[in-house]
Amino acid sequence: MLNRFGTLFVGQVDHVELGFDAPAVNDRWYDDDYLASPLAFTEELAVLMDRAGYDTLWLAEHHFQREGYECIPNIPLLATHLASKTEKLRFGCGFNVLPTWHPIRLAEDYSMADILTKGRVRLGVGRGYHAREVETLNHPDATADDSRELFEESVELLMAALKQRSFNHQGRFFQIPPANMEYRGYELESVTLVPKPKYNTDCWQPIVSATDRALDFMIDHGIKGFVGGGAASGGASEKVARRWQEKLAERGRETELGTDLIVGFSFYLAESEAEATQAGRGILEEYQKMFAP
Repeated sequence: MLNRFGTLFVGQVDHVELGFDAPAVNDRWYDDDYLASPLAFTEELAVLMDRAGYDTLWLAEHHFQREGYECIPNIPLLATHLASKTEKLRFGCGFNVLPTWHPIRLAEDYSMADILTKGRVRLGVGRGYHAREVETLNHPDATADDSRELFEESVELLMAALKQRSFNHQGRFFQIPPANMEYRGYELESVTLVPKPKYNTDCWQPIVSATDRALDFMIDHGIKGFVGGGAASGGASEKVARRWQEKLAERGRETELGTDLIVGFSFYLAESEAEATQAGRGILEEYQKMFAP
């Protein structure tokens, strides 16, 4: 039974013109104040959702979006602020684009947000799909073809930092601590995340392709799934939900359909289907423009 509801706000500006007849994507270039306007709107939205009893406001992380589509580059920072303006509402990282972070820095930022908000921030990670941000902020030794390998290694390091008393990691992209490093008179063999999260180390990840490799990796690392809800995620799917249930069963977890899943739906409210179709057309056309090659 569904008993908790949230919404996703990706951080867009208030576009006056939308659709195929509106300005081309590359022609959109808003001034700085307008690109910062989603921050104030997010605060208004959070206060309203808190008053209405919603569970979670999910926010999207993206970078360099001068077109005004997704203008929130740091979710833990914004979530910590929003928690000071609300009482119960939780804030989801939907999602931290992990290849654009050093995973230990994300672990530190999330841990501080977890402590300061008393567990009201929900961690989420994704590989990213905007080449402009991923390749600009990527690990210097990683190419576009390395995206899956870099993401998986980053997750492993992130989880070790969050959950282990101290940790070390020797991989292709990260060596923690560096080899043969002396510190205060001894050879450093491990490091410790300070502070560690106090309330919540659950992590969520979008399920898009639902390949065996992706689902197995998520389950191996205790990551929960987020299905559907937007143009980039492929939409909610019973097939994906049942595949997730089967994968959990393979690991000895017999669960009800939907366990450890968030299921998203996109919809437009109007007086009639015809009115919703007409009013929502510009939004759908804008999505097609934004994700065009």
